[in-house]
Amino acid sequence: MNINRGHLLTEQANRASENLDQLSPLELAALFAAEDKLPQQAVEAAVPALAAAIEAISAKLRNGGRLFYLGAGTSGRLGVLDAVECPPTFCSDPALVQGLIAGGPPALLRSSEGLEDLFEAGRTDLETSNFGTADALVGIAAGGTTPYVLGGLSFAKEIGALAVAMACVPTEQAQMPCHIDIRLVTGAELLTGSTRLKAGTATKMALNIISTGVMVSLGKVYGNRMVDVAVTNAKLEDRALRILADLAGVERKQGLQLLVEANGSVKVALLMVAAQLPALEARGLLMATNGNLRHALEKNGYRLK
Repeated sequence: MNINRGHLLTEQANRASENLDQLSPLELAALFAAEDKLPQQAVEAAVPALAAAIEAISAKLRNGGRLFYLGAGTSGRLGVLDAVECPPTFCSDPALVQGLIAGGPPALLRSSEGLEDLFEAGRTDLETSNFGTADALVGIAAGGTTPYVLGGLSFAKEIGALAVAMACVPTEQAQMPCHIDIRLVTGAELLTGSTRLKAGTATKMALNIISTGVMVSLGKVYGNRMVDVAVTNAKLEDRALRILADLAGVERKQGLQLLVEANGSVKVALLMVAAQLPALEARGLLMATNGNLRHALEKNGYRLK
């Protein structure tokens, strides 16, 4: 497929780095540090679209749907990374947020760039994952032209699922089929065409915002604490104990016992303390509010310390 993509912002040469190969390590690092301020500005400019995506995706998940990320190369790897970090951070079902990459799991470790040119593969991978009308898709393509991603987005729109596009070029340079269009315009890369740099940084930031925003909306956060954290190792156990201490004034020894009784659930343990109830009854109150700790506390007139 011989297409000239030279008009895309992500493929253009950056005048600031015309002598990149002649710079000293200090000059090179300083240039990259200065240029890497642009991804933050790009994400800030995309706040309205990011907020719309959070709201729409949350609505889908609240009604039993799932969130899928779809991409190729760096974009695909970033989507997979964000997806796999949700279960340990928010104790979410691994099926709730999924990442699909052109070429499948082997492409995470070994580049399979040629597979991104297969338009039908995006649809096929989604169909294989039983992607349906109730679900949400974020199709990620730095240059906005990846056939694999465009195929997935087209399929999502076709069946009535939510289609969110994410690219690092202006809309007029690359149209993408979607309901919500997120553009992270980071400009030309210092290493021409290497979108793992600024484009990748902005994409990672945007995905962090989307997944965290969705999980907050679903009640998996209380204040700024990850009260749905999965206590699966010493670090996370320590975090859970500090949450119990900070929010409910529970000492570590008591916190350990509470976590045992609550089967590792920080939210249940907090509700046990606030309501002075055994784990089974506290869990019942939590289930009545779909796992939202704040709603469970307010609905029953309980307060943490």
